[in-house]
Formats: sequence, C-alpha cells, structure tokens
Amino acid sequence: MTADRWWSPWCSVDDTTILHVDLALSPEREEQAVTLLDEAERARWKRSRSRQARHAFALCRAALRINLAAHAGCDADDLSFGHLDHGKPFAIMGGRRSGIGFNVSHSGCHGLIAIGGHDDLGVDVEERSLHRDFDGLAGRVFGPQERQRLAHVSGTARLHLFYRLWTMKEALLKAIGTGLSLGPSRFEIPDAMFDGGRACLFRFPHDPSPPLRLFDLGEERFAAALARRPGAHVP
Repeated sequence: MTADRWWSPWCSVDDTTILHVDLALSPEREEQAVTLLDEAERARWKRSRSRQARHAFALCRAALRINLAAHAGCDADDLSFGHLDHGKPFAIMGGRRSGIGFNVSHSGCHGLIAIGGHDDLGVDVEERSLHRDFDGLAGRVFGPQERQRLAHVSGTARLHLFYRLWTMKEALLKAIGTGLSLGPSRFEIPDAMFDGGRACLFRFPHDPSPPLRLFDLGEERFAAALARRPGAHVP
C-alpha cells in the first residue's frame, strides 16, 4: 500500500482498535480510494449527495476494507458487506459472515473506524460547531436531566457538553444497531460520566441484555465516543 495513507492508529480500547481517517479534501486520495471499492460501493459513491459526502465515503470505506482484510488475514477483494434490519453493516469473508465487528463514523475532516472481535460495537465522531440549533436539537435528543445540565452551562462548556452527550448517545445506538428507531431522548447518559468519568457501564431501560461499556473519547479536535458489549462475539 502507498506510504501516503490517509488513516492511522488513533487509540485502543480493550480489544477494539480505533483508526483516525484524515478526510481533508484530496482528489488524489479519493481517486486512489475509489480503485479499492467494489462495483456496488462505487455506485454508492457516485450517488452521494455532495462532494464532501463522496470523499468521506470513499476514503472511509477503502480504509475499512484494507484494515478489515489485514485483521482477518485475507485479501481485500474477498471482502463484501451485508446489512442488518436497521441498516448496520457487517463483513462477509469467504461467503460467510465474519466474526470481526466494526463501525464507522465521520464528521467534517475526521473519520473514525472501530474494529474489534465483537458485533455490538458503535463509534461516533462529531466536529464541534457553533452553528447548531442547540435548544431545538436538545429538545429532540436529550432527556430531562440532560437538558437541565445543558441549561446550567454556557459558552464553550455548553458546546463541549452538547457534543459529548450527542456522541455518547449515537455510539450507544450504533452499538445495538437500531439507529434512531429507538428515540435518543428515551434514555440518558449515566451520572458517572458527569463526575469526571470517561467510562461506565450502560444498560438501555427495560433491556435485559448484558450492559454495554461506554467510553468518552473526545479530544481537542472533536467529540467522540465508543460503545461495546464486553464479550459479545458474532456467532
């Protein structure tokens, strides 16, 4: 693979590796990435609504292909993807569903790819932007206590808290694969994450499944979070 890689290791959480994808616009990188996609992926790339969306899809999917194949010890050409009921993708290798879990997120110039040995895995990244309807969005995606916490901070602190909550909720929903079919305002981030905590156990209300492990991975460049179910492996 060329030395001009657009992805690099970012961090590890237990058995999960998280890669950072540099999504700064680069026609050269996009052209190279598209050559690594299969026919269906190239068709999806062409259908993307904007230049940035096309660029992000090509670079993230190509990086995912290369790293999943390396993780599994197979050729990237032998890799394809299927989808669960709510659209969450899974890897197919040699005609069978792979035991390697993954999840992808991108925002602005940043992408994150999480790869681990379990299927209940979700990652989310968001560039923090002041140009958001914070009050309107908070009313739709946050619970009463979360909205109360936001009401008691302002300025940069409010900006960071908003995106911190948002990414943790998104990561949790992506881990269980339901997307927004489960309303994010119907559950709240545990208090432990507001007392200096960066990780906690989380269980969805009325869900008897084993708890998820939630991690706040935010840093100066962006807000980010990871959710995974310890010990949950693909059959």
